[in-house]
Amino acid sequence: MDATIEVRGLRKTYGSVVAVDELSFTVAPGQVTGFVGPNGAGKSTTMRMVLGLDAPDAGTALVGGRPYRDIPVPLTALGALLDAGAVHPGRRARDHLLWLAHYNGLPARRVDEVLELVGLATVARRRAGGFSLGMRQRLGIAAALLGDPPVLMFDEPVNGLDPEGIVWIRGLLRRLAGEGRAILVSSHLMGELEGTADHLVVIGRGRLIADTTVRELLAAASGDRVVLRTSDRSGAMSVLANAGATVAATDRDRVTVSGLPSEQVVALLTQQGLPFSEVAAHRASLEEAYMELTRDTVEFSGAGQEGER
Repeated sequence: MDATIEVRGLRKTYGSVVAVDELSFTVAPGQVTGFVGPNGAGKSTTMRMVLGLDAPDAGTALVGGRPYRDIPVPLTALGALLDAGAVHPGRRARDHLLWLAHYNGLPARRVDEVLELVGLATVARRRAGGFSLGMRQRLGIAAALLGDPPVLMFDEPVNGLDPEGIVWIRGLLRRLAGEGRAILVSSHLMGELEGTADHLVVIGRGRLIADTTVRELLAAASGDRVVLRTSDRSGAMSVLANAGATVAATDRDRVTVSGLPSEQVVALLTQQGLPFSEVAAHRASLEEAYMELTRDTVEFSGAGQEGER
């Protein structure tokens, strides 16, 4: 089976609310695709349609070229974690996985393999109801990996994990992608995907905003801005503004300059005898790029946010 998820023209409404609107994208093998957007953007609804849990009003969602419901042993095609709480609290962790393995015709030895992989081997006989949220996340990831599938889909997988757990799951995602699997990871916090995602699908209010590589998104968000550090901030800002640049103070001794290349910034400051200790191209963070893309699609915002945009 091909390691892909293909979403084409998906649309889903709930009464008068359009949850997903003509959404199309592909999750390719060998990379981590971040599926990002504000809360309520339609990410979870899209993932449920991929799994056949919700029926689309229009469009298709295919896993390896087939609808998920048509795959004979689905856990060997796509492993998913949508809700870490979807396990009976009275069931022991190993028994939960054994039940899933039996239902999908998988050997019992695979249960012990995935428990070891996610770091739950020592608590395998504890009941899930006594697990922390982070431990339940790990158990959900173990269930997703049970069938050794070529495609994986995780909804907010770092929710509830401590810093060590977040580092662990980032490493796990990179390793799984390196094995040639297609991985879709949803999040509403871009920082969670820093250093992990190769590709990004950004949605807002159910519609596609961007489908791009991380490198391309950062380049677009960084633009032609130059970061300048100077002990004479007001003098530098005046000279650069008179030369046609757009200048903004970002710190006591730091200025962001748009509209002039770094070489010209250096030349102007040198000509005027203005001190500076750093001139560098601005590199936007993923969080900054994401906020710029989605600022008009956030459904709810705090009272002070409008002026901060």
